[in-house]
Amino acid sequence: MPPTTDQAKALKLARRSQGVTTRELVGAGIHRQVLSRLVSAGQLERIARGVYRPAEHPATENHGLVIACTAVPGGVICLLSALQFHGIGTQLPSQVWIAIERRAHQPSLKYPPLRVVRYTGAALSEGVGSHRREGRTVRVYGVAKTLADCFKYRNKIGLDVALEALREAWKARKFTMDELDHYAGVCRVRRVMRPYLEALTG
Repeated sequence: MPPTTDQAKALKLARRSQGVTTRELVGAGIHRQVLSRLVSAGQLERIARGVYRPAEHPATENHGLVIACTAVPGGVICLLSALQFHGIGTQLPSQVWIAIERRAHQPSLKYPPLRVVRYTGAALSEGVGSHRREGRTVRVYGVAKTLADCFKYRNKIGLDVALEALREAWKARKFTMDELDHYAGVCRVRRVMRPYLEALTG
């Protein structure tokens, strides 16, 4: 099969919303050298380890989250990035905040810059929602879990940010008190949050 046909086939696969992986190209009978040539020519760009898409492919507002979750399969978008995803507060983080298991390997990514937070047990596994963006799965903590996390990590993000998020999410009815109480228990911040919740609902 002529190289030009292989290149056209590779580009067609890469134009899908989720891009294309090296494994998929090899499985389609396309030599890795074809992939290297397309990247060198600027026709394809690597968006994560082993994942490629056309250089002109339009990026969405969640593009950085998609790349981060693709590159860190066990990671979950958390804290400031989760607030931004859910449209809560005024924070516009310059890094993607991502939670990983305490003993997991430290991810290395040129783009986007990551802010890694290490979680354990139920604090890592509970409250995770899966969303489809750009054809790939983005794992993000839900609103109630994110709010509990914000109070748990208030020294990292600032208590003012946690309070702003709590007030805005409550006003927009994005969580129930039962949900928040559950995740406050998971994150062990019930006592910390109690006075703020009493002021909110009083």
